[in-house]
Formats: sequence, structure tokens, C-alpha cells
Amino acid sequence: MTTVYDLRSDTVTRPTPDMKRAMVEAPLGDDVLGDDPTVKRFEAMIAELAGKEKGLFFPSGTQANETAVQVLTSPGDEVLIERRAHIFNYEAAGPAALSGVQLNPVDTADGALRVSDLVSRVRPLDPHFAPTRLVCLENTHNGHGGRIYPIAEMEAVSRWARERGLSVHLDGARLFNAAVASGVPIDRWAKCADTVSMCLSKGLGAPVGTCLVGSAETIARARRVRKRLGGGMRQAGILAAAGIYALEHNVERLADDHILAKEIAAGLSVLDEIDVDVGHVETNMILVRTAARGLTARALVEAAEEMGVRTFDVSPTEIRLVTHMDVPADAIREVPRRFREALRSVLVSDGRGKAGSS
Repeated sequence: MTTVYDLRSDTVTRPTPDMKRAMVEAPLGDDVLGDDPTVKRFEAMIAELAGKEKGLFFPSGTQANETAVQVLTSPGDEVLIERRAHIFNYEAAGPAALSGVQLNPVDTADGALRVSDLVSRVRPLDPHFAPTRLVCLENTHNGHGGRIYPIAEMEAVSRWARERGLSVHLDGARLFNAAVASGVPIDRWAKCADTVSMCLSKGLGAPVGTCLVGSAETIARARRVRKRLGGGMRQAGILAAAGIYALEHNVERLADDHILAKEIAAGLSVLDEIDVDVGHVETNMILVRTAARGLTARALVEAAEEMGVRTFDVSPTEIRLVTHMDVPADAIREVPRRFREALRSVLVSDGRGKAGSS
């Protein structure tokens, strides 16, 4: 059977036999009642790693982000956020629907909000305007192809926000990727924000789970919101055990995913009909832009899937590929080769000749 390379997301990873064994053997309790020992251990591990007082285990990153927005704002407030951020684009209008706040999106070149982007966006203290209360950051930035937020820029935004009485939330779904790739420890990133969400179900290979960290008072409020949103789980230690295993075994190996992404990107970059900026591949994501006139991302995604490469089109002209622990090493050779075949298939079917390389 032909190998299928699933590069749609690092969420498609499956637990290893050792992770499954840790899940089966985990001591359990009722987490809603506060007595699951494995959940408690996991939350304490994440909180210590981030230099925060408390952690709270969630079933998803979206629910953790939306809980953070709710505890850091009041209905009618405004939130400053980067235009391609996950919270703005991929959480089903949660801030408006769940927290009654509006988002004020800001365009950037790389996903990193800078002080110069924000100074003119804070609303005057006037009853005509929604008061600015929160700044949401993202690291790595999904919408910009896994780019790392420069730590000096994030620290500057954090200082600026706090001087103005604004709260800061960091969507750190792939913060471990940023830490491994940059060498900047998790707690330094986390110090920039009041709350930080960190996923275990992406590159770290756990099947479920995100942890929100913050002060004891903030996490106490978050626990109530989590319950209201239906996120309280009973014997959740069976899931938290996967998170513990991921923290203990799968963090440093993220560097392998980053190397694999750069090498696949280099192979794709020689194809004439698409554009790949290899220098922008900083972690485990590759953004491919269609260059040939009339070539749509959707057509290329469909053709690539027929060749055994699964990807996502994130815009009419962009495709995202994500490396992870379940992608075999021969993807370095096979993914570019199959993309070349996919391009040839699309272009020939449209009567535009054969796909080539420079």
C-alpha cells in the first residue's frame, strides 16, 4: 500500500504504545470534584514550567482560549488581536458569542503584534467606544505558518499593555515549538501574559488536552467558566496522563519536526508553479503559495491527496503543510516528488502543459 503523508496538522498524531500504557495505568479520581491525582500532577507540572501559580486542564485549546477571554474581560469590552490569529478566525466567533466582546484585528507581516501596531488602537475613555481591555498574542503563529514571536517584541508589548492597565492572553498552542526552536524557555514567554494556553494534542502527540495557566485567582475564576462551558471532566486523569508522558518524552524531539519541515520546504521551493519561502519556515509549518496563473490552492490540495499527500488550503492561494512525529523521514523526498506530480496533473488537465522545476 502506498504511504499516505498526512500533513494537514500536527493534531493528527496518534498516541504511541507507551503513551497508551501510561494512560491505562494512571491513578484516577473525579476531577470536577477536585480529586483526580493525575490531573493535579499534570496541572502542577505545566504551572511550574510556565512560572505561574496554577494550571487548569481543558479538553481543547479553543475552550481554554475562550475561557481566558471571558475571565479577563467584561461584556462590551474590546480585544486587540492579530488579524490571522486563531481566536479571531477559527473559534466560531467565541469572543462575541460567549463573552460579549468585540475583536479589533490588526494586520502584521509575521503575526507578531508590536507596540507600534497597537498604540493607535486603544480606544479613548468615551462612552461612544468599547473600552480596550485585553491584548491577545499567539506563539507560534498558525496563520503565518508557524512563525515565532520575537521574545523582545513580546516583552515590549507586555510592558506597554500593563502600563495601560490592559490584560494579556497568550495563545501558546504551539509554544513548545517556539521554545525548542528559539531556545527561549517557556517561563520567559509566559511571563509576558496574564494567562497562557498550551496544547499537548499537537506536536507533543497527546490525543486530547490543553492547559491554561495563570494566577491562583484567575484560574479559580476560569474553573467556573470551564464548568459553565461544559469542560469539566470526571476521570480526566486518563487524558492528563498522556499529557504528562508528552511533557516527559516528546518536547525535545520537536526539533526533528522543524528540520523535516525545512527540508521538505527546500524540496518544494524548486517547483516553478508554487512559491515557498524557506527562510520563513521557523518551526513545523510550511506555507505554499500558488504561483501559476489560475492555479488554485483547492485544486492542488485535491490533486496532492490523490497522490497520497494530505494538506489544507488555508486561502484560495495558500496551502499549509505541518510536520509531526507520525511523518516518516522519506517525506523529504516523497512529498516534493508527489507535489510535482500533482502540479503536472492539475496543469495538464487545464491544458497548460507540464509542471517543471527551476
